[in-house]
Amino acid sequence: MSGLFHLLRTCIPKWCRPRPDRQSQKHLQHHIFRQLQTNHPTTQALVAIRPGEQVLPKCRFMQYRRANEHLKRLGMVSEDGSKMVELSSITCAASNMMDFIQQRYCMDSLLDSVQFMTIENVESVDLRLLPPIDSPGKIIGIDCNYVDNCDEQHISIPREPSFHVKFATSITGALDNIKAHSLAKHIDYGCQLAVVMGKKCREVAPKEALKHVFGFMVVQDIVARDWNALLGGHSMDTFLPLGPTIVHRCHVPDVNNLWIKTTINGEQRQTGNTRNMIFKVDFLIHRLSQYLTLCPGDIILTGTPAGAGAYRQPSSFLKPGDLIESEIQNLGKMCNKVVNPYS
Repeated sequence: MSGLFHLLRTCIPKWCRPRPDRQSQKHLQHHIFRQLQTNHPTTQALVAIRPGEQVLPKCRFMQYRRANEHLKRLGMVSEDGSKMVELSSITCAASNMMDFIQQRYCMDSLLDSVQFMTIENVESVDLRLLPPIDSPGKIIGIDCNYVDNCDEQHISIPREPSFHVKFATSITGALDNIKAHSLAKHIDYGCQLAVVMGKKCREVAPKEALKHVFGFMVVQDIVARDWNALLGGHSMDTFLPLGPTIVHRCHVPDVNNLWIKTTINGEQRQTGNTRNMIFKVDFLIHRLSQYLTLCPGDIILTGTPAGAGAYRQPSSFLKPGDLIESEIQNLGKMCNKVVNPYS
């Protein structure tokens, strides 16, 4: 257990770590988020900040609860993870992400008004991180969208995207446990870039597609490979960890050039880059919108690079006790433990 807490303290932004008591909050490390923003221009900017210069929260949105409360709150955190503002109590912003997306809030106005809000030090706030979005209308995934993933399966590169669905009941948080359901024997992993839609669209052109996106986040698409996908292989409870925040598209200048990593028990299993997608984000939105209406809050999973447990030699599936770390450049990092379904 001590090993888990060591990983949580050193690898995860301080604002989304478990906090067993208030005393432990005083010992949280400063600016942990910098370690998660490597190889990105914003990191260099953070390093260049002068002592005493205030770091303001940006459009990185989270849902959370304060200690001893049941009320869901909507907040925004800074890129270095040190500062936060609560939006749902001091602005006209909705208290949950789905309603906030549909409000079509002007991000420029929101950023301009942050300086007049009450900015809190994250280490002084006792909160529980929730999934940044928990009730999307649709969750749509794509099969085999990376060349190396096709290669490891010994299949040809697809000419057209093939999709599957997941249910919202499979959603869990960036630090929550994944249940190893007793009916599933071959539980696999796959870190993916997730697209969160911001506007309703139908038959949208590829060049206009990204204008309908709200933001991006990290997901881990857990699947029971011994179950038929239509019967729940992708959608068992807790099989979709996502978070830790939704980063607005204005902070992701090139979604087609982000590295992706998955680590299992300290061993790096997946490493890839979104530039290696077969079907890019704009085309996926375009393609889906040809035969269904995409709505605000809908989630599109964009595929996973090579390294899934099913295609390793020998195969290596998840089991209780495994610790999964999922990370995408500029979007953050998740840490989920696989547990017995009855724990």
